[in-house]
Amino acid sequence: MPEIIASDDTRFMQRALDLARQGVGLASPNPAVGAVLVVDGSIVGAASHQYDARDHAEIAAIRAAGSSARGSTLYVTLEPCCHTGRTGPCTDAIIAAGIRRVVAAMKDPNPAVAGRGFEMLRAAGIAVEVGALEAEAKKLNEAFACWITTGKPFVTLKSALTLDGQLALAQAAKKSGQRSSFDWITSEESRAEVHRMRHAADALLTGIGAALADDPLLTDRSGLPRRRRLLRVILDSRLRLPLGSNLVKTAENDLLVVTALPAKHPRTRRLERAGVEVLRVAPRGGRPGLRAVLRELGQRDILSVFLEAGSTLNGAALAAGIVDKLVLFYAPKFAANIDLPFARAKKLSIPPLSGVTFHRFGPDFAVEGYLHDVYRNH
Repeated sequence: MPEIIASDDTRFMQRALDLARQGVGLASPNPAVGAVLVVDGSIVGAASHQYDARDHAEIAAIRAAGSSARGSTLYVTLEPCCHTGRTGPCTDAIIAAGIRRVVAAMKDPNPAVAGRGFEMLRAAGIAVEVGALEAEAKKLNEAFACWITTGKPFVTLKSALTLDGQLALAQAAKKSGQRSSFDWITSEESRAEVHRMRHAADALLTGIGAALADDPLLTDRSGLPRRRRLLRVILDSRLRLPLGSNLVKTAENDLLVVTALPAKHPRTRRLERAGVEVLRVAPRGGRPGLRAVLRELGQRDILSVFLEAGSTLNGAALAAGIVDKLVLFYAPKFAANIDLPFARAKKLSIPPLSGVTFHRFGPDFAVEGYLHDVYRNH
């Protein structure tokens, strides 16, 4: 059988990555993985992983290929597992299927695997190559890499800003008796992208200030399928969230209010009777400690947190060092006389971003960059 050339390796790995992305919202708390089996330049089996389907992508692709898997090349976006968890080792299935070559995008950051899967395949006489479209594969599973190595979720802080760095535009007209609110800063295209970002997250985190100002829903309205409802997490030190708020009225095992008040406080009981889960976290400076909140979410198999908040919580999160990635949407507008900066905190010092990229969404542009490299030791 002729050797697959490098350009074909890239093409088939891109197909595997496309399949892996179909697992966004469906694979967590497992990584999103795609697998493609190729014989003589033709795909004979392909699959993506979904948590509820149990089978890893490699196993599903082998089953789809049947006897055609023998002598094939496997393209997979993540190192095949070599341990028993909810399923048996993928390495055993690959060896048994008679696959002759494995091309993987990246090593598994899971300490239980982390290169051992490749070692087992090579020991069985299978040719293994690693690194095809590695950067794309790593970005796809950066949340899994963070959670599996640290136990905490990967935190993305998103904000929508004017060109002069403000979080809001003053609304020109108010109806009598209407609560104070703000016009949208960014375009419909940017807001659609934000919902795709929410779809990729396991939880959305905000503060009570934003919840009171805007009475938001904070739901994933992307229309894309997801296995678990987006967990809406509200930091509410004194439990000021109204029972008549949109958040409480739409709570369906997807609203977690974090407070510093004692468990038997009357406000706690009122919210719990309304179907809201209330979590007490030991306070730091009168507010629930952010690192403790993340530890709790990590223990609940929350791999990724999408932080959408106001100046105070943005500043607190950056000062605490819990933010891994920033995504800042800028609209071609000026706030002029509004004083609502992106982040507010005492002695706030933010290091330069790494891996910076720029994106256009309608008339807006977004700056994306990293404060932490979750693959630093991998």
